[in-house]
Amino acid sequence: MTPVLNKNLPDFEAQATGGVKFTPAAFNGQAVVLYFYPKDHTPGCTTEAMQFRDKHKDFLKAGAVVFGVSRDNMASHEKFRQNLELPYQLIADTEEKLCHMFGVVKNKIMYGKKVKGIERSTFLIDAAGVLRAEWRGIKVAGHVDEVLKAVKDLKKAA
Repeated sequence: MTPVLNKNLPDFEAQATGGVKFTPAAFNGQAVVLYFYPKDHTPGCTTEAMQFRDKHKDFLKAGAVVFGVSRDNMASHEKFRQNLELPYQLIADTEEKLCHMFGVVKNKIMYGKKVKGIERSTFLIDAAGVLRAEWRGIKVAGHVDEVLKAVKDLKKAA
């Protein structure tokens, strides 16, 4: 079931780094930022991860936890987190369950070949588990600031 804006997230479970089991219910009372990205250790994804890292304290102060999501496995995620000193957890969606649920798997053209890839997308879930905002097909530049502003606006509205 695909999440719908201004509706509660469907229940699901996902494994994240640090032994964290992610479920929407586990983070009730906190806003959650789920950002989907194509691949660990690639230029755009590294930049995006570092921007979320650099604003992490601001997200926490605004009452939000951040999770990165990609199809990479746990070992790749742990290495990526360690290399970039990421203060937040990464969800390993190796079976693409979350990617399909959120509708971020898209056909892309890479080096002239059609491939299935992850469309860089971010979702904001409020403290009650309701999907409040989504950004799809985003560019990295300026995106993290836009998400942070939405988190702060959410807090003001609460």
